[in-house]
Amino acid sequence: MGKIKTMILVLRNDISEQELSHILEKIKQLGFTPHISKGIKKTIIGLIGEQAERYREIFESIPGIESISEIELPFKLASREFKEDSTVININGVEIGGKEIILMAGPCAVESREMLLQVAREVKEGGAKILRGGAFKPRTSPYSFQGLGKEALLYLKEAKELTGLLVVTEVMKPEQVELVAEYADILQIGARNVQNFELLKEVGYSRKPVLLKRGIATTIKEWLMSAEYILSGGNYNVILCERGIRTFETATRFTLDLNCIPAVKKYSHLPIIVDPSHGTGVHDYISSMSKAAIACGADGLIIEVHPSPEDALSDGPQSLRPHEFKQLVQELRPIAEAVGRKL
Repeated sequence: MGKIKTMILVLRNDISEQELSHILEKIKQLGFTPHISKGIKKTIIGLIGEQAERYREIFESIPGIESISEIELPFKLASREFKEDSTVININGVEIGGKEIILMAGPCAVESREMLLQVAREVKEGGAKILRGGAFKPRTSPYSFQGLGKEALLYLKEAKELTGLLVVTEVMKPEQVELVAEYADILQIGARNVQNFELLKEVGYSRKPVLLKRGIATTIKEWLMSAEYILSGGNYNVILCERGIRTFETATRFTLDLNCIPAVKKYSHLPIIVDPSHGTGVHDYISSMSKAAIACGADGLIIEVHPSPEDALSDGPQSLRPHEFKQLVQELRPIAEAVGRKL
């Protein structure tokens, strides 16, 4: 098998619609899918495949193309070589990756209608723009609470209608994507499924934004390659989420790898948020790690909030109470301003 390459066609600023249509048609005739990236300074089209470079001379003779180059990195569409400008994902007016730091908050799992509606109101008052809550819960033990399933999706829909918050919830297998996409604004791929390639392909065919969590033993390269599966399916709305990796340290549940924020931003245009709840597993550390994440350049936070953590059916020890979440948001604002962001 040959080496997969990406040929990048940089278009002229004055390209006509007719010239653009001709280029796109030629790409399709040759058996490739055109991936278009419109930046502030330039527009490019990517062709991915083993034989892409064979057709370089054809495109060199087509009007409307300014220059041609190649991407050697294994992650093509996720790289800054493909898209120089940082991606901003707009979901009904909420922009992830822009100047505003976006907060996602809510319980680990949807346990009941009453609890979810209470938390939704509280986190909305606190400054969250997106409600998190698991309907389908992957658990280490088969005897642990596995979620309410579709019933929880109905409660999430009601909470959205009540508060105006967007909804993010996890999808665990390909056959769930269509169902969850009916209710969620963002499809979450959990750490355990970061290399479930059939699931990644399925959410790639969907056009719903995807929150892709890093696996507990996933390198940054592997993580971006997982994002590539989604992007190559035509879904360019991918949000990365650092949620801690497994190391030899046992003082915390995981080790929150804040190094990955500047590293990801160097190599990729995709927005990245941080999950300090899973990243530490310890209630007392969530505030500090949230502040550090913003200082490092995170585009948002996803935080677990529960009205009574001691009674939570999952992840109580890493959940904030609603009043603690509100206090944290107030403490985060000056840090966001210090790094040129807002919250």
